[in-house]
Parts: sequence; C-alpha cells; structure tokens
Amino acid sequence: MAQAADMGITITPFGPADDQAIDAAVRIEAAAAAVDLPDFPLFCPQRLIGSVRHPMPGDAPVHLLAHLDGEAVGVLKLELPQLDNTENAAIELTVHPAARRRGVGRALFDRATELAREHRRKRLTALTPDTAPAGTAFAQMLGADSVLADVRRRLDIDRLDPAALARLQAEAQGRAAGYQVVLWRGHTPEEDLADIAYLEGRLVADAPMGDLAWEPERYDAERVRAAEIALDARGRRQYHTGIRHQASGRLVAWTVLDVAATVDWHALQQITIVDPEHRGHRLGLLAKLENLRYLRDHEPAVRVINTFNAAANDHMITINEQLGFRVADRWTNWQLTI
Repeated sequence: MAQAADMGITITPFGPADDQAIDAAVRIEAAAAAVDLPDFPLFCPQRLIGSVRHPMPGDAPVHLLAHLDGEAVGVLKLELPQLDNTENAAIELTVHPAARRRGVGRALFDRATELAREHRRKRLTALTPDTAPAGTAFAQMLGADSVLADVRRRLDIDRLDPAALARLQAEAQGRAAGYQVVLWRGHTPEEDLADIAYLEGRLVADAPMGDLAWEPERYDAERVRAAEIALDARGRRQYHTGIRHQASGRLVAWTVLDVAATVDWHALQQITIVDPEHRGHRLGLLAKLENLRYLRDHEPAVRVINTFNAAANDHMITINEQLGFRVADRWTNWQLTI
C-alpha cells in the first residue's frame, strides 16, 4: 500500500517481480553515484537487481520507492536480519540529485522507521561518506549517534612497487613455515566450507566496532553457500586466498577480492581475517599478497582496488599501507535508537 506524504510524495514498497520499480531504482542509484562517488564505483545495476531478487541469507529486506509528483526520485533498502542482530535494521537511502532538499529522504526514512518498529527493531544503522555533508547533516538532524569511524583506502595498480612487494612476499613466506596457500574463484570448495564459516563468523568479534551495537553473525556451511549463490545473482566475481595449516589441515586465514559485473577496472577488498591461534606468522600479509597476484592474473583490466577499515584497526591498516593503499576518504557509521 502506498503512503501519501506532503509535497506530492508517495512511498511504495516493491519486490522482485516489479520490473518497472527496479528499473527506476537503477536510474536513481546511477544518477546519485555519478555525483556523490565518482571515483568509487560501488553502484552496479546487476548488484542492485540481484539484491532485490535474491537477498542474502538471513536477511528479509524491504525495498521502498519514492515518487515526487508522480516521478520516481528516491529509493530505500531496509535490511532486516533474521538469524542474528534481530533488534537491528540497516538503511541504505538514495535520492536523485535533482530531487534533493524537497522532503523525499525524510519521507522515505519515516516510512522505514515505521516498518522497523513493526518488525520490533530497536535500532537503525547507516553508513555515510564524510565527503557528503548533506548525509552527515541528515543523520545529525535525526538524532543519530556517530558510533564507528571507517576509512576508505585506495590502491592504484599502476603505482605498485614490484621490488617492495617482493620484499614483503619474502618476509611473509619466511614467517609462514608450516602453512600452505590455497587459491580459488567463486564458490568455496566443499571441504573448506566449515572453516570459512568459522572465519566469517569471527569478523565482527575481531574487528574494532566502536559503539556499534552489532553482534557476531552466526555462520555455518549452508549460510556460506547461500551467500555465494546470492553473490552470483549480483554478478560478483570473487577471488579467494586461504592459508591452510598443514598440521591440522584447516584453513586458518582468508581474504577476498571482488569485481563487479559492469566495472571491470575496479575491485573491492572484502574480508581479511586470521584465526587468533595462528597470528604472528604474517598470514594476513601473505594472503593479501597472493590474492593480489591471483586477481591480476585473471582480471588484467583492474586498475584500482578500494578497501574499508575501522579507523582504529591499526594492524590491518599497517598491512594495507605496506601494500600501497592510501587514504581516499572517511565514512561514519550512524546508529539511532527508535
């Protein structure tokens, strides 16, 4: 059911079968990305379409489209975790640049808040770049708290120093006796699913989370596989490097690089994690070096890699800066009790 608002704004939910609404959402997101993040191509049409038609396991998202005087100008995704963090909801809100400051964002937010309360959620979270002051001002106006600072770093492939990388590789390999590098693309081999589930589930427990009220997510082999299938629907091409402890046969470190379906020159550094029992052997550095080489062997068009770290994550930041990542901008995680 559509909800009328002031100034000719209507808010309407849409789902996987609503091709017209999905097309409108793609147009809105593309227009906003071109203005807000021209150097950071997060937007990919297939990613958006896939996320509507094939949600990640453990999520039951609601998608809202805003019309202003009959024209689609805003889109909101409300993530509703079902397996963990069931008191939380996450918001991704976008308004077409030509329709901003006309109440569209507020109308979308108000409807999303109503829905979150209907689903018994107590907190809303969102992420905004500090280079977009309107997003910061909007969050502050709503009374949201800044709970975690993130930093985006960028690696320009053309500026890599091969000699420096070779020195880092030799150092990491010298500390990693008894460990074996394992490479794969796309889906995780069946025999390694349990280890990957364990490592995935450690991410929130191990990374700095500031005051963000987000509990560790519970992963098993089934959830890992379902997430991979959902990423297939988004057209994501994923490159993995794991580090196997030879004595136990377990994967004890893991990193992922991700390339979108429609932007072949850009990759996103996803998770990098090492089992606490196996730290101190340069396994994180070794995994990243091997995965960088693996990606370049298969994706020669990639020129830029972006990654996010909590500003307080000194260890991972040190590794990234050794590889050549440099600060691009800063982002804020917001949290609002409703």
